[in-house]
This record gives sequence, C-alpha cells and structure tokens, in this order.
Amino acid sequence: MKNDFFSKKITNWYLQHKRDLPWRNTQNPYYIWLSEIILQQTRVAQGMPYYYKFVNAFPTIQDLANAEENEVLRLWQGLGYYSRARNLHKTAKMVVEDYNGIFPKKYSELLKLKGIGTYTAAAIASFSSGEKVAVLDGNVYRVLARVFGETTDISGKDAKKVFTQLAESVLPDDNSAMHNQAIMEFGALQCTPALPNCMFCPLSMECIAYATGRVGVLPVKSKKIKVKERFFNYFIIEQNGNFAMRKRKGRDVWEGMYDFYLKECEENIQDLLYLATEDMFLTDLMKKSLIKRESITYTHILTHQRIQTKFWHLEVQENFLVDLPQELEWYSLNEVDDLPKSTLVNNYLKEFVF
Repeated sequence: MKNDFFSKKITNWYLQHKRDLPWRNTQNPYYIWLSEIILQQTRVAQGMPYYYKFVNAFPTIQDLANAEENEVLRLWQGLGYYSRARNLHKTAKMVVEDYNGIFPKKYSELLKLKGIGTYTAAAIASFSSGEKVAVLDGNVYRVLARVFGETTDISGKDAKKVFTQLAESVLPDDNSAMHNQAIMEFGALQCTPALPNCMFCPLSMECIAYATGRVGVLPVKSKKIKVKERFFNYFIIEQNGNFAMRKRKGRDVWEGMYDFYLKECEENIQDLLYLATEDMFLTDLMKKSLIKRESITYTHILTHQRIQTKFWHLEVQENFLVDLPQELEWYSLNEVDDLPKSTLVNNYLKEFVF
C-alpha cells in the first residue's frame, strides 16, 4: 500500500467521523499538553470534565506553576495515576523557570520536560506547530498492525522501533497533524480493540488482518500484567467533629494524597482486636473510642494492584486525649472535604460522612 493512499483514506474518514473535542480546536501547546496528560489511561468521556476544570482553574502555564500541589491534586481527584498530576505541576514550574513561561513546540525540546515521553512530545509538536513527526499510541499500534499485518509483539523490546518506522512511512509531507489525529481517532472509533467495524471500514480492501482472518489476534501482545494483592484497614479517627488524616509519602499508590491511619496486612483480616495487637497506638485508641461504623470490604482495582479495603470508623470520647502519631493531624470536616484524596477514600466519605 502506498503511503499517500493510506493517509488519504484515513484522513477522509476522519473528516466525516471525528469527534468535536476542545483540544482539537486550538494550537496552544499548553492546552494540548493538558489534554494529552489527562487522557493518558483515561477515556475521553471521563477526561473531558477534568480538561475543562484545569483550563478554567489554570488558564495559563503560569497559573498552574503558581498553584499549590494540594490544589492540583484536588482537581485531579478521581482520575487516578496521581504521578501524572505531580509531573504536570513540576513541568509547569520547569516551563516557567527555564522557558520564560513559553511552552515549547519543538519535539526535541518537549522531550526534555518531565513527564513527557515520545508519544506526548510528538502529539504536542504535531498538533501545535505541524512538525512532521509520527504519533504512536495504543490506537496507532493497533491500526498499523492490522492494516499491514505486522506481527511484532507490541510488548517486546523491538516494537517501538518497528512501529515507529511503519508510522513514519505512512506519514505525509503535508498536513501531518491531521493525519496523526485521523489515525488515532480511527483506532478509537473504527478499528477498536474488540468488535472493530470492519464491514464499513474504508481500509478493508487493503487490510491484511481482515483479508487473512487475523483481526482478533493483531496486534500481538504476549506480556501479562502481574496483579499484586494488598489488604488495607483504614481507621477513621473522629473526635468532636474533627478527623485525623495524613499525607501519603514515599513511592506508593496515591502519593501526595490524604488518607487515614492505615494498617496494611498480608491477608484479609476482619478482626479489630487482632489488628490492634502489637500496635500500641490502636491498643490505646480502642480504650478511648466507640466503634461508630464497620464497613464491608471494598475491592479497588488499579492497573497492577487489587486492593481489598475495610474502614473502621472510631469515635473518640470527648474527654480523652489522643496522642496522634507524627504523620497524623486533625482536620475539620470542611478541611477534609478540601484535601486531595484517592477515589477509594473520597467515595467512602461521600457515602457515610459528608
């Protein structure tokens, strides 16, 4: 298949079927970058409200750079993969400090920014300035693998090189930005992972996967994600309408978000007295508290982790003094509402506390 033939067909399809998305109506690299970071690991329907929230709260890169991290994480709450939000904030500061607040448009410069890899850099460079550089995301891998019958394992070490060369070979000299938008949209709407619309596909006559009955097996992906099982017991400590919370630190899930006193176990333990064993803080707390609520066990699924979580809501009697561990601090209910929290914690609070 000739390169210009592929691009012409995919672009014609795009002009007829593309979604009207706000980041497609701008060449502002800051807004394009925001959309790309938000849409990593996120469906468009879920990411759209967050895009508007960030654009409204931080209309310029300087506004984002000057914001507090808690404010950024609070707006990000519910999207998951919170390292994206932290990197977003760090990159904004870097652009302001090192680039005088002018967001780079050149692919080579974009790669120097934190949290921006080859795909995101290519997308920003292409969509903001028309630089001729091929985008390569999951949708593009799938379209190219099926149309050209490419059997290289996309989880293997050679995949990026092979598919980059293939993506560049079909990239036109003119209007490469629309071509890139088109191939990504084609993968999202037409050449989908499951049940692709092959019958009405403009490339069905040239598609090797369709011709050979391999649509269901391409692209090849053999690598399996190992899921880690974790067991959390959260202790919601309340006294006089205030709640003890802490900011999560270290390189773990929900870094920078706020949660409660946590006791993580190697297995699913339901016995509160057993959980308090050998934990002097919990042992002392139990003497001063009433059990206000014991939750069911919730299952929270992340990409590489399955977290089984139980909440124990303890109300400390009014006249008792609680010596909180160093990482915990008291917050009023309004303050708790304003803190950035994981979806797991926030959903529980919304249902039973707020």
